[in-house]
Formats: sequence, C-alpha cells, structure tokens
Amino acid sequence: MAGQISSTTFELDADGAQCLAQVITYVRKTRSVTRPEIATSTGLSRTLATKYIDVALELNLLQSGEVGQSTGGRAPRLVNFNSNAGAILVAELGATGFNVAASDLNGNLLCTTFANVQISDGPDAVLTLVENSFDDLISTLKIKNLWGIGIGVPGPVEFATGLPVSPPIMPGWDKFPVRERFSTRYKVPVWVDNDVNLMALGEHALRNDSITNELIFVKIGSGIGAGILTHGQLHRGAQGCAGDIGHIALPFNENMQCRCGNLGCLEAVSGGLALIRDAEAASNNNESVYLGIQKKVKRRIEVQDVIEGSNNGDRWCVERVVKVGSDLGSVLATLVNFHNPSLIVLGGSVSTAGDKLLASIRETVLSRSLPLATRDLQIRITDYPIECGLVGAVEMVINELFSSENLRKWVAVGRPSQSSIHI
Repeated sequence: MAGQISSTTFELDADGAQCLAQVITYVRKTRSVTRPEIATSTGLSRTLATKYIDVALELNLLQSGEVGQSTGGRAPRLVNFNSNAGAILVAELGATGFNVAASDLNGNLLCTTFANVQISDGPDAVLTLVENSFDDLISTLKIKNLWGIGIGVPGPVEFATGLPVSPPIMPGWDKFPVRERFSTRYKVPVWVDNDVNLMALGEHALRNDSITNELIFVKIGSGIGAGILTHGQLHRGAQGCAGDIGHIALPFNENMQCRCGNLGCLEAVSGGLALIRDAEAASNNNESVYLGIQKKVKRRIEVQDVIEGSNNGDRWCVERVVKVGSDLGSVLATLVNFHNPSLIVLGGSVSTAGDKLLASIRETVLSRSLPLATRDLQIRITDYPIECGLVGAVEMVINELFSSENLRKWVAVGRPSQSSIHI
C-alpha cells in the first residue's frame, strides 16, 4: 500500500479542473481504455483529452498500459487508472459496533475488521477505538500515502460540515466535530455521512448495473433509513438528511413515542428496537413459546431471536415479521409513486428475516403503488451486507477527491491534504 507519491503540481483553472476530473473519473470506471475512447466518451476534443491524460500521467493517477488491439492502423496503447496512487481508510459505525477497512482507489477493501462498542457510549470512547483500528491498519499494511478518510454514522449528518445533528440513537454526538477530529489527527481530508447513504453508494459500485442508477437502499436496523440514488448520483437534499424515512408517521399509531420525540414514527413502530421491545413483552405475556424459551436461556431478547422464531414457525414471530414488512411497505409505496425507482434494496439486521419480510413488503408496495411505477420494479435483499457500507464510504471519498473543485485545490500542492481541501 505504499504506492508512488507524485511531487508534480499543476495550477488549473476551473475549466481545466473539470476536464481533468472527467478524464480521471472515466478511466477509473473503465479501468483500462485507449486515448481515442477517452476523448469520445468524455466529449473532449482529442487535443484536450491528450493534454489532460498527460497531466494525469504526470500526477501518477493514470499509467500507460499494454498495447491494445489494432483496428487497422497502429495498435493503440491502453491507459490504466493507478489504483495504488493513494490509500483510503473507512469506518462504518452502527448502534452496537463498527467495521473498519483500508482500500485502494478502486474500492478494493483490505483487512476489514469489526469491533463491538455501543454508539451510546459517546464520541470520545467510540472514536478512540476507531482511531486505534485505523492505526493498526496503517501499521499492518505499511500505508505511506493516505489520501482520505470516510466515516459513516447511524444518524443524520450535515454533509457540508461533517457534523451529526440531533441523531436519535447517538446521545452525546450532536454537532460533535467528527471530521475535524480525524483530519487533525491524520492530516488528510475527511468526509462523514449517514450510514445508509453510503450503503446506497456501495450497492451501486458493487453491483455495477444500470438498474442501480435509480435506487432506494433501505436499512432496517435499530432505526430505519433510506439512501436514494437518482441518475446514479446520491440525493442528500439541502442539508444532507434526505431519506430519513424512519420518522415518517404511520396512521393509527399515535400512542407510540419515537426517540425523536414525535409519535407514530415508522422506526418506533417497526424498527429493530421496536421489534425487541415487542418481543420482550410477548415473551413475558406467553404470546410466543419460542421467545419465552429464549428469554429463559438468554435473559435478553434480540432481533435475531425474532427472526429465528419466524423461521421456526412461531406464530407471534411470523406475524410480527410480516407486520414489519407491511409497515415498511406502506411507506415505500409512497416513495415508489414519488421517486419511481428501478430497484429497492434492503439491508440492516432486520433484513435477515428474508423471504417472509420481502414477500410482505412486495405485496404492500404492489397493492399501493401505480402499475406503471411497479411494472419493472425489483425489490431484493442486499448481497453485500458487510461490504456495501464500507465500499460506499470509499466511493464518497473518491467522488469528493476527484470532483473538479477539490481536484483543482489539491493538484496545486501535489497530493490531498487536510489544509488543501478543508479550507
């Protein structure tokens, strides 16, 4: 992971930065391509394409590859994206633990690890453990060229500042300077976002299918949230809290108070913590034989106990999983009519309930949405339950590093740094 660090610098105007960003982004997505193909696909003239390919080569972001196939004249030499030019560190924080990984610039994850910790322990305790995990990765992989850090948290984030804002399941985190803490320690640019936004980005990158260009990714964990892609781009909204569907009110649930302070929110009725709350009551009231046995053995009911009870045919567990699906489906039906996605993907701990949950969601969405909106709609559970959030964090960092605005800033000093981007 040491790579080659370029000492070359370039002063670019806004148009030049835009051209360079187009070239780098296209080659990164195609991995290996000819110069004429770059010009054609980016819409740049051959002269401009050649100019900025050469700039990217000098910056060591692109490399000359093998000779390609001839189409009648001289065989062209391929241009490759240099995924080892820099390294990225990422962390995905959840309610009860976090995953960390290092990555190259193509999103290939290395040394993924998980640590148990309660997000409610507060930012200092949790982020100290994340920093220790990062330091271990840097030491183990001998990372010398760290270019950026991406952090996902299970709550609303003001993306422009990297500040969590009134996150319901994160006491003590409101407006905590997460970005500043990591950028000061590691001297690289840092971006922070809601975890489900990153899952949507990761699903898009990992699946590499045009169907994900219009995607709603739903995380059903302790809370419920959604990441929304339009034309392959993440929709964050004006302040960064688009997709917070867990706080959409369900009718006839006005007596159920949510942690946000409102009544009848989706996650207060059918989120993971709501599932545990209701399961505890069911085990105490002898409504579920399976959960009653589990309570005696474990003394504490977890989401997985409800899922296993459903898989074993326990009536209460089956009905509760189906209700989660119908509650979520009623909200998703509104989003389908409004957004018209091609694909809805489910992730998070409750999504492991599998076919019963999926069937209930599908039935509700299909019955409450317009036929044209659901004609080609697919609803499925993610194939990447661990990777999608981490890969999404890498994609977030790469998208920001190679945006024309940020690219212009850091190529002037030779490499990304805290001071060159977070000004």
